[in-house]
Amino acid sequence: MKLSIVIVNYNVKFFLEQCLVSVFEASKDIETEVWVVDNNSVDGSVAMVREKFPQVHLIANTDNPGFSKANNQALRQITGKYALLLNPDTLVEKDTFRKCIDFMESHPDCGGLGVKMINGEGRYLPESKRGFPSPEVSFYKISGLIHLFPKSKRIARYYLGHLSEDETNEIEILPGAYLMIRKTVLDKIGLLDETFFMYGEDIDFSYRILLAGYKNYYLPSARIIHYKGESTKKGSMNYVYTFYNAMVIFAQKHLSQSNAKIFTFFIKIAIWLRASLAFVKRALSNIIIPLLDFVFIYLGFLGIKNLWATFKADNINYYPAEYTYIVIPIYILIWLLCVFLYGGYRKPVKLGRICKGLFAGTCALLVFYSLLDETQRYSRALILLGTLWAVFSVVGFRGILHLLNIKNYNFFPDKKKSYLIVGDKEETTRVADLFKSIGIDPDFVGFVSSQDADDKHFIGNVNQLVELIRFYKINEVIFCSKNLSTEDIISLMANLQNANVEYKIVPQESQFIIGTNTIHSTEDLYTVSIDTIATAENKRNKRIFDVVTAVLIILFSPILFWFQRDKKHFYSNCFYVAMGKRSWVGYSKVDSDGHALPRIKNGIFSPKDMAQSSSHLDGHRLNLLYARNYKVMTDFIILMRNITRI
Repeated sequence: MKLSIVIVNYNVKFFLEQCLVSVFEASKDIETEVWVVDNNSVDGSVAMVREKFPQVHLIANTDNPGFSKANNQALRQITGKYALLLNPDTLVEKDTFRKCIDFMESHPDCGGLGVKMINGEGRYLPESKRGFPSPEVSFYKISGLIHLFPKSKRIARYYLGHLSEDETNEIEILPGAYLMIRKTVLDKIGLLDETFFMYGEDIDFSYRILLAGYKNYYLPSARIIHYKGESTKKGSMNYVYTFYNAMVIFAQKHLSQSNAKIFTFFIKIAIWLRASLAFVKRALSNIIIPLLDFVFIYLGFLGIKNLWATFKADNINYYPAEYTYIVIPIYILIWLLCVFLYGGYRKPVKLGRICKGLFAGTCALLVFYSLLDETQRYSRALILLGTLWAVFSVVGFRGILHLLNIKNYNFFPDKKKSYLIVGDKEETTRVADLFKSIGIDPDFVGFVSSQDADDKHFIGNVNQLVELIRFYKINEVIFCSKNLSTEDIISLMANLQNANVEYKIVPQESQFIIGTNTIHSTEDLYTVSIDTIATAENKRNKRIFDVVTAVLIILFSPILFWFQRDKKHFYSNCFYVAMGKRSWVGYSKVDSDGHALPRIKNGIFSPKDMAQSSSHLDGHRLNLLYARNYKVMTDFIILMRNITRI
């Protein structure tokens, strides 16, 4: 066996599929074995591998043991002369493996090898080559000085900025996204250190290769796309702790005792500072808008109160102090709480959610107001006037943020885009149809031939991309991998770096389109999704609908009960729904699972109860349609049609 490839996957099914397609394409003429270790993904990754890539050696873990342990599970069983650790969020060129193997064959001193990595925008990733993270080098990285002097041999040593990205060079640290090693070297230095759960294991592994007397090389003629997905967000405290704690483990393992203590001291300070900044930033981002809403509404409400008091009683101090300092703040808190519950603080901003929340808050206040003793009622008119001001101030504040072009506060976030689809006639047409099935309605879609085809179906060919992007004001370019090799796509993206467009790739015969730079952004994944029912907003709306209708049915049960066909389960079903143990509508029962559907509560009724269908095929299809196109109105219709069958 010449090459053994190990891929550790965690909840990136679509990227893994495309990665494996490129891997098998690149290894056609190389004796290769591919191992996929899945760390308990819940996105259907394991089923996808079993169905589409039966030749893969699959290890399906029932927990997430971490990156190092998962790699080691496969590394203990590989038989290849060379081993490759490969991330699932990568795409390799057809000749990437061949170039790497040839290089290692001709350089017997090469223990480990890395390649040139570019992101989904065609830009070079500096982590393709790295230096040893000594205390000094780490300081320059942590302090941000590396960004001020990106080419300095000393200050930019973390990314070896003084070395050209287009020249083959010896390096110190190899990237874990693509790390090739000789099996003989692996046997000599041992497996990955399982002390590292995530991050740092590639640094430790690379350093041990050097300690064993071998060299690590960077080979830019071999290229891959790396979407740079991470299981933790860089702004989170979990990421900060995990990443920097890995540095502490490395220092304690490889540095002298005195240097390790110094390094650990500074790293712990960095952890504290970064974690504190992350916490403050996240806290401010979460509370700053609601806090400003509170202030603006309160100041306006005070003005309204004073004007109303003057108008009503010709006395600006007509209302007592507790109304100003206790009652009004309570009003505002109820309004803002309802806005929050209706998703008014979710991003991107939706004015409809805000208005619904304020309306619900006003209804709650009026109901509460009617229950108060006569002596505690101040003014219903002020509540209504305050509502008008609340709507005006909250929406107006968003309007200012919109005019300032603040991210996530654009009133028109769904502005149509213009696309170019690059491929042959069959594939470009298929992708256009995929857009329609997803629900994307572009402002413009142009088909670009991947060859020099002269066909009215196309507006140009791939050699005219720059001019086409400029002329048609294109936002996104989508490449059909059936017609373009990964090498072609990488070269095109690299040449179009300054075109200010996004890139996506559609794999052959797949119902998804992926890109551009981060693998955990839904904005970068177009797919025929069945997860609509699983969105936070729909889950909340479904639950609210269940509770409200269950309570109403219970209240009107003295009447509804007598119309039930089967009275035995009427009250139990109502209470099960009200308490959240059941939902009014769940999936239809079928013999097999079919597609992996998002999990929801079992239902009293199902989509079949609206379609009046009983075949198993219809059941599968109805479940998919229900999950993909979920709306509360669907549940309402099903419930109303079956109101006598509760």
